[in-house]
Amino acid sequence: MKGKILIVDDLADFRKLLRSELEDNNIITEADSKAALEKAFALEQPDLVLLDVKLPDGNGLDLLPAIKKRWPETEVIVLTGAPDEREALSWAVEATKRGAFNFIRKSTQWDREKLLADVGNALDSRRRTEETSMLRRALETMSGTASPVFQSVAMREVVRTVERIAPSDVAVLITGESGTGKEVIADLLHAFSPRSKGKIIKINCAALPRELIESELFGSVKGAFTGAHSDREGLFRQAEGGTLLLDEISEMPIDTQSKLLRVLQDQEVRPVGGKTSYKTNCRLVASTNRKPDEAIAQGKLREDLFYRISAISVYLPPLRERREDIMPLANAFLKRFAAQANRVIKGFTVSAVERLTAFDWPGNIRQLQNEVQRSVLLSEGEMVDATDLSITRAKAATEGGPDTNFTLLEGVERSAIIQMLKETGGNKLETAKRLGIGRQTLYNKIKAYGIEV
Repeated sequence: MKGKILIVDDLADFRKLLRSELEDNNIITEADSKAALEKAFALEQPDLVLLDVKLPDGNGLDLLPAIKKRWPETEVIVLTGAPDEREALSWAVEATKRGAFNFIRKSTQWDREKLLADVGNALDSRRRTEETSMLRRALETMSGTASPVFQSVAMREVVRTVERIAPSDVAVLITGESGTGKEVIADLLHAFSPRSKGKIIKINCAALPRELIESELFGSVKGAFTGAHSDREGLFRQAEGGTLLLDEISEMPIDTQSKLLRVLQDQEVRPVGGKTSYKTNCRLVASTNRKPDEAIAQGKLREDLFYRISAISVYLPPLRERREDIMPLANAFLKRFAAQANRVIKGFTVSAVERLTAFDWPGNIRQLQNEVQRSVLLSEGEMVDATDLSITRAKAATEGGPDTNFTLLEGVERSAIIQMLKETGGNKLETAKRLGIGRQTLYNKIKAYGIEV
């Protein structure tokens, strides 16, 4: 990794030696004293400081806390010319206690390879720290606030998993109910991967009809089917060098899943109606709001495809299982929407907080976001009160069903779906047609409202 290195040493010849070894791949600056180092604090943060213990106007170890305070993410390698082995070891122990990355002893038998290895490891550590901090900031500010939006243990574990896998090229399957933030995680995986300079291409597998999805994914040649008036590139080729997100992959037709599996195995894609295959080079991220084992058992997801796309799985728990996140998210949304509406709204009243945290949020974060946006537009004071919220506690529409939290509108919608299912004898396709909604939309609502068919 190429980095910015600050050499702090009073010996000009030694600084010259270090510069000659390191400047081919790095940007080098120098300081010959404590005073010069303190002046450097006003300059751009370096990735690495090579710090001598004995300076003409101070002790390098005493400067370590100041360096780490001024530049928290900068790594420091301590240097010493102590001739005595025991003294050098003592310095090394003390340097480590004060936050040094490593310790190098100057000697007549200078180990060039060790120097380069230690510097390389320190710069790699700095890069990983930077990527992690950027990822945390992205996750924390995804709702327009510097305050953390994820406080639950479950989501902190998700964040740690994303941090670990983002730099790799492995396929990832993201699972969780609708509205839990699966697309956000996919965006972050792409943004902090080596493919971030490429595109992230997204397709909702449930939104396309069977006859078009293969053309959309793999491309097609002119005349391959009715309406194919020109060659189509396909999303695999559009995502070349980047990331391809297959959202709701368990809604993809089974025969298309078989062709997708072949593409992933061969790393080649052939357009519909074409005779030539093309190499593919994109990272695959898939998501589904179904439980994979249930989708496989129901014939919705090929088992062999599941194993291919789920080298690593990330599960996003529903909001009702991590209530510690409700108010941080709500406050984040409040700040964003108040600014957009040019309103001065300071927060939520106690009664509003109680209602927000008691609600089960069947639509998860997406529903919470919509609720807060609505309350910002309708509230009249500087605080959002419970009366400004549309969420209420309603009885489940099924006879003898459990108490469930729904808005009044959701309760009406749930009842309408149940009634239409009864009239169609449980035929979901016919129910969707009569209600004027998409098949997948109906499936999502059945699941969100806990309707048993």
